[in-house]
Amino acid sequence: MQNFNYHSHTYRCGHSDADMSDEDYIKDYIKMGFKKVAITDHCPEKNVVDARPRIRMEYSQKNEYIQCIKNLKEKYKDFIDIKVGYEVEYLPGEEASIQELKDETDIIVLGQHFIIGTQNDELRILGKCDYTDAELLIYARYIEKALELKIPDIIAHPDMYMYKRKEFGEIEEKVAHRICKLAEKYNVPLEINLNNIFQRTYNENRILNNLPLEEQRKKLKNVQYPRKEFWNIACNYDVKVLYGLDTHYRGQIQVWNELVQLANEMIGKDTINKLNFIENL
Repeated sequence: MQNFNYHSHTYRCGHSDADMSDEDYIKDYIKMGFKKVAITDHCPEKNVVDARPRIRMEYSQKNEYIQCIKNLKEKYKDFIDIKVGYEVEYLPGEEASIQELKDETDIIVLGQHFIIGTQNDELRILGKCDYTDAELLIYARYIEKALELKIPDIIAHPDMYMYKRKEFGEIEEKVAHRICKLAEKYNVPLEINLNNIFQRTYNENRILNNLPLEEQRKKLKNVQYPRKEFWNIACNYDVKVLYGLDTHYRGQIQVWNELVQLANEMIGKDTINKLNFIENL
């Protein structure tokens, strides 16, 4: 079983549990036997592009965030290896600002939550609006550009583009193949993201329910990703794969094993067995 998690957030992003301190998360990881963890909160924007409230830390919080995680790294060095980083989105024109974030941290997770749309140059938020087929191709192109620039160490939830799409058709398949080819070419791992499973099962109004696994399993019909079709394609490529907890909530770390099991069931045993899971980054 994977004993590391490289995708974890803090209260600073505004949509994680406000009463969970950075140290609370670290203590939970240690209790669960994790050996390595990266805190990769939603990155601040030097030039504000995504102005939605409660989405990411303020730029003024950046130095405090980095120092706090470094302090925890030293404090708990005998128990767990801690890295500090960000989850970023690639956006044309923001390359220099993203590179600054990369240069001052240990790890960058690419979580492409938005693109610039095809009309009126507006920000198109994944999951908040329906992407056209042309915009799905822009999503893939942004991932390609980020990889060309050697920005990410991990591609988070690469199948999240299916968030509001029920059918996995020709264009969806094309995007999956493109992302997998890129991950193979640049040797960057793809993440099986566990957060949407958690939000649709164990998490009820930010409180961890105590329902048995068989009851949680019944709720998987409401989970948008991971998508079995994407990973059926990924297993035919020489790509590295890891699980990402995408921690935001109290209690999320404690049900790590159950979330992995549910993800495996969604994707399918045959596909899971063909994927190249890594033991370290």
